[in-house]
Amino acid sequence: MKKHIPNFITCLNLFCGCLALVSVFQQELTTAAGWVVVAAALDFMDGMVARVLNTYSEIGKQLDSLADMVSFGVVPGAAMVQMIAIAIEKGGYDLPTFLPLAGFLITVFSCIRLAKFNIDTRQISSFIGVPTPACTLFIMSLPLILANDDFGLSFLIMNPFVLLGITVLFSYLLIAELPLFALKFKNMAWKGNQIRFIFMGLSILFLAILNFTAVPLNLAMYIILSFFHKSSSL
Repeated sequence: MKKHIPNFITCLNLFCGCLALVSVFQQELTTAAGWVVVAAALDFMDGMVARVLNTYSEIGKQLDSLADMVSFGVVPGAAMVQMIAIAIEKGGYDLPTFLPLAGFLITVFSCIRLAKFNIDTRQISSFIGVPTPACTLFIMSLPLILANDDFGLSFLIMNPFVLLGITVLFSYLLIAELPLFALKFKNMAWKGNQIRFIFMGLSILFLAILNFTAVPLNLAMYIILSFFHKSSSL
């Protein structure tokens, strides 16, 4: 039975993605963000459990990508569509009614990224391009920042042109030839995992100080640390 445990966790990830999607349709974006966080935790857990139990399988790999396509592809795209539409309405902008649909570019490029990941042998122990969960956590942090706006960022986040810029930027980052380290611990030793421990420690610190505003900063830190990690490995 143990070989089915990782796949069961993956299916829970998919289920949470479906619940997030329902929340997005109901314009309950903070609730959707909560389900995405749970889905991301389950996505991290299924791979870890598969490694611990030594139950890696090809069907598990494919199932993981299909679940991720919903939780970290469809959900962030639909959420961005809603956010752009809300920003246009609240700001009184005279813009084409179809413009919010540009948010689904994130869904399209997430699909391309997941397809590339499955056949790219370079991405076994690291990533090329921003992973879909990281992209999704960034996007879903925006409604959480709005709900707890301690730093007065609402005017920026609720600007449809800023949201469109974020959409285009992340659509590119998903498929960019950008080497990034993976948060996959083969063991808990410091040696070989320094970059992971440093990133996780700083991320927790920033979250404690800045609340949800730390999420975009953590992603920027992830990219910067990856750059220095790659440079030091050359």
